[in-house]
Amino acid sequence: MQAIAANNWPSPPPPSINFLVVAGGGGGAYAGAGAGGYRTGTITNPTGTYTVTVGAGGANGNSQTDGSNGADSVFNTTTSTGGGFGNGYATQGSSGGTGGSGGGGHGRSGGTPGLGGAGNTPSTSPSQGNNGGDGNTSAGQCGGGGGASAVGGNAIAGANGDAGAGGAGTASSITGSSVTYAGGGGGGLFTGLGSAGAGGAGGGGAGGKAANGTSGTANTGGGGGGGGFSGVNQNGGSGGSGVVIISSNVAAASTTGSPTITTSGGNTIYQFNSSGSITF
Repeated sequence: MQAIAANNWPSPPPPSINFLVVAGGGGGAYAGAGAGGYRTGTITNPTGTYTVTVGAGGANGNSQTDGSNGADSVFNTTTSTGGGFGNGYATQGSSGGTGGSGGGGHGRSGGTPGLGGAGNTPSTSPSQGNNGGDGNTSAGQCGGGGGASAVGGNAIAGANGDAGAGGAGTASSITGSSVTYAGGGGGGLFTGLGSAGAGGAGGGGAGGKAANGTSGTANTGGGGGGGGFSGVNQNGGSGGSGVVIISSNVAAASTTGSPTITTSGGNTIYQFNSSGSITF
């Protein structure tokens, strides 16, 4: 009797989900603010209900008062840390806030320069973000906030020196298209000087020159840009809110929080722009 050939069809892949968690960006003040933390991961054979928390962006300050840090975003046990705030005017230069990425520092003319805040670089996981840029005391230019893939720019010395640009964010194709998230905010500066800092790619707000800073883009975790100064208190931009995106090769049983649901390459994509939950 002739033997029957074995079935050599490949086994289907196990159920799994990939996820992206971006925290809220910090609020800009005089200096640019840091982007929210950026983290990714995978869960094989997902079961049960997973809580999703989307962090809000930090409140803006102005040329006199600090902004505030962005709020953390969480998926299951993965937490991305909110971006660090940009600082306001100070007798001495003041340093930006620490966070997923650090906020930029300000240096008052004739004072001690403020250093950029530290980005979150835990030893147990890849870096969530980068340091903010330093201020400069030659004419009070401010540093840019850090981004997910690059540090914030340092302010350039000189009477016509520029403020620091925001650090660039990181691109992800989890939705099926490449989108950049978590850019830092650009630094602000006095009128009559050089150029304000550009916002970092990935939703970072631009700094202002004798004008208000631009807010970070919603649901990117971008840091707010710093406001300028021309004898009045111009405002920094608020931080952009975070986002949680889940790509699954099996459909979820249910969701809360009204995520946007799309498909790409055989996967179902759930984008949470606000908090909720997902059940498999």
